[in-house]
Amino acid sequence: MIPIRNIGRALKKAREFPGYALKALIQRSRSGFSYFLFRGRSAPPETVSLLLTYRCNLRCKMCGQWGETGSSKFYTPEILREELDVKEVGKLVDHLKRSYTFPPAITLFGGEPLLYGGLIEVVERIKGNGMRLNIITNGTLLKKYAKDLVSAKLDEIIFSLDGPPDVHDMVRGRKGVFDDAKEGFLILDEEKRRLKTTRPVLNVNSTIFDFNYLDIPRTVKTARSLGAREVTFHHLIFIDGGRLKSHNREMREHFGCESHDWAGFVLDRLPDIDTKRLREKLAEARSMGATVYPNLTDDEIEAYYTNFTFSPKSYSGRCKSPWMVAYIFPDGTVRPCLSLGVKIGNIRERPLAEIWNDYLYRRFRRRVKERGRFDVCDRCTELYRF
Repeated sequence: MIPIRNIGRALKKAREFPGYALKALIQRSRSGFSYFLFRGRSAPPETVSLLLTYRCNLRCKMCGQWGETGSSKFYTPEILREELDVKEVGKLVDHLKRSYTFPPAITLFGGEPLLYGGLIEVVERIKGNGMRLNIITNGTLLKKYAKDLVSAKLDEIIFSLDGPPDVHDMVRGRKGVFDDAKEGFLILDEEKRRLKTTRPVLNVNSTIFDFNYLDIPRTVKTARSLGAREVTFHHLIFIDGGRLKSHNREMREHFGCESHDWAGFVLDRLPDIDTKRLREKLAEARSMGATVYPNLTDDEIEAYYTNFTFSPKSYSGRCKSPWMVAYIFPDGTVRPCLSLGVKIGNIRERPLAEIWNDYLYRRFRRRVKERGRFDVCDRCTELYRF
């Protein structure tokens, strides 16, 4: 299931990873049929997103986890210390390989996944089982792991870049952060040449916000200088406090929880972004080969940044992510959504294949299908993915 407005981006990805693209298409089709035909039951997940740790070594201004209003800053020390150990992750990986004809791809992130002590062992275990693997990282610790990640045959590194070096360092809150990442990518490229491999591929994600939108074309040039194959600009995620309160009432009523993580995206004012200038900069970035996600129309971009209330017109507005993706947190809990706070089970107690279609998971999916999406979902990237 690929939204029409995402076709161009999907074709780029297919050229880069043709085998994975075919497998993903098969899995998405099966899950898409599940969405329409079954009452909350789904085919096996396309992707398992594994949060290795809550911890991060940076305090980026816009981050919903560790930024100025980030939700992780309010976690207790006990929560922040939670991590699945290497054996537990290995058991999960073996289970996925054994349980599914087409094992899901795995995304490692956090927090900052390169802070996880057993990182290389986990990568080797996943790739040893023949599964596709990418890592989302701020890149500051890459020089420590670059050679091992190449040797372990990691498929893709998704680097979060906020702009040219000066802007990137300002947003990340520490001088020299860009240079640290660049050093890691130089080591990575040298090792890839030595081993005569193209993996891992480097792709760049960049979030649009007040501090960097006028530098979007410079960001593309900076990403290319690091060797990035693809550069994708993501629209800023933000909501207002009233919408979060309304959403949390619904979560309490139906699932007995609140969406704590969405609190990290609450703003008390709209972003200070000139939407005309933003559209001009995005058009220039597209002419340089970059993509924008979600791929909103000009009218939608205007509405997105000038109102707290937004509803997409060029996408279906129906979230299918819970039929496609499972999120596993550092404490082992399985969640159908990254930020909604609904916990279905725990892989320390039951295998994922058993949790994936249990009663609560099916009830959650039925509620999502009934609603189309929840109040906060219009600005969640998962709404536009499938």
